[in-house]
Amino acid sequence: MSSVRFPLSRRHFLATSGAAALVAGSGMAMPAISRAASRPSFTHGVQTGDVDATSGMIWTRVDRPSRIDVEWATTESFSNSRKLSGLTTLPESDFTMKRLIDGLPSDQEIFWRAVATDLSDVNATADPIVGRFRTAPAGRRSVKFTWSGDTVGQGWGIDEDRGGMKAYATMARHEPDFFLHSGDTIYADGPLKESVELPDGTTWKNILIPEKEKVAETLAEYRGQWKYNLMDANVQAMNAALPTFFQWDDHEVVNNWSSGKDLTADDRYSVKDIGLLNARASRAFHEMTPIGYVPAEPGRIYRKIAYGPLLDIFFLDLRSYRDANNEGLQDESGDGTTMMGREQIAWLKRELASSQATWKVIASDMPIGLVVWDKVGDKNFIEAIAQSDGGAPKGRELEFADLLRFIKSAGVTNTVWLTADVHYTAAHHYSPDRAAFQDFEPFWEFVSGPIHAGSFGPNDLDMTFGPELRYVKAPSEEQGQALSPASGLQFFGIVDIDGDSEQMTVRLMDADDQELWKTTLDPVRQG
Repeated sequence: MSSVRFPLSRRHFLATSGAAALVAGSGMAMPAISRAASRPSFTHGVQTGDVDATSGMIWTRVDRPSRIDVEWATTESFSNSRKLSGLTTLPESDFTMKRLIDGLPSDQEIFWRAVATDLSDVNATADPIVGRFRTAPAGRRSVKFTWSGDTVGQGWGIDEDRGGMKAYATMARHEPDFFLHSGDTIYADGPLKESVELPDGTTWKNILIPEKEKVAETLAEYRGQWKYNLMDANVQAMNAALPTFFQWDDHEVVNNWSSGKDLTADDRYSVKDIGLLNARASRAFHEMTPIGYVPAEPGRIYRKIAYGPLLDIFFLDLRSYRDANNEGLQDESGDGTTMMGREQIAWLKRELASSQATWKVIASDMPIGLVVWDKVGDKNFIEAIAQSDGGAPKGRELEFADLLRFIKSAGVTNTVWLTADVHYTAAHHYSPDRAAFQDFEPFWEFVSGPIHAGSFGPNDLDMTFGPELRYVKAPSEEQGQALSPASGLQFFGIVDIDGDSEQMTVRLMDADDQELWKTTLDPVRQG
């Protein structure tokens, strides 16, 4: 097995970079550098995202209008640094800065640092804050990454006494190349209470900020959801050491949203216009994350990241283009059946067919075969893809039947689906031998999450595409639902692709770093 070690361990980096300004033993992150009030302050650490072989997106935020000067280097000492032109931060973007660093060498540790200078006082300059990431390989070296979803949901926020969002620290200890966040990155519709009594008699104590005490409606409130998550020490430390690749699901806007979402009866919302809420949520999402920018459709989330010859990742958006949730019983494509939409499907087919990578990972914010209802206890409207009867494809399943048929007919091999959304972990193998619809090649779907939210499940499987449950860990009937992170049912997955054999090993993990289940997949080789 080929293995390339980091020239400088991320553990060492965390101890010597701006991330080390986190208070020891605390779940809270203080500003990365302590300064006098007269100088700018970096408020929420650093982030990196959408890294490929030659570029990466970087992000930081300050507390006032400033000029942010950035330099990058291939050494921690910055002895060979290259300076970039300065950018300004203004209230209109909530003092955030993100920029693409390009022209980078492949398979290289990149260190970057930012300095903030007050726009009204050129002598008021902050000390540097530092981030780090590794570019994708141009050759066949081993790749490791983690994935999960669901952060600060169901009322479970940052409890310092319990170590904060400790699953983020658990993931970081594996030193992955990147973390893939599969959606529900925030819970804009999930206000927090100061304390919650747990079944064992102890109390969960949430740190609070005003934006987390009500549902998000204004742009400032949506931004505040992100600021809250970035207060956690574990999140800040991981962000300083490795990239996160983001996609979204529903809670970034409001539970189970689509263009047809009706908030008329929801007294929590004074703003009832789902289009307006979506616009504000989308702006906050793009301002507060290091997601890449697509000029053809600013604000677009679906995209491909090429991570070397062994891996292409295709990020889906099953929210922005869907029809309103409905019974899902349509037997032909038309009104009410759209999930991805024509343009996204056409893009995905083109990119899959042209991909030369060994493995094609499809990052889907919702699982294919698990039945998810729009309202708990009301088995009428479908929230996800599966329409529950296990027969021929209907409703939204029609898009996926068409896609799976295309993957087979186009000879696209080695597709693996990674997803979250349902708040438990599972492994599903799909085969036409078990399916009502049979015009596809077998594939795997792996489910993980929550990373820090309530635990639910398990859900029923729909047999339209022939899924077989190979592993599941979810709350028992006795435990109930919406369990706190203290229950131990917090999950993430690890994917290892070996540079020599090209095998993919998938491990399902919990927050205590226990390996729950694993499998190794052999690639299908062409010609």
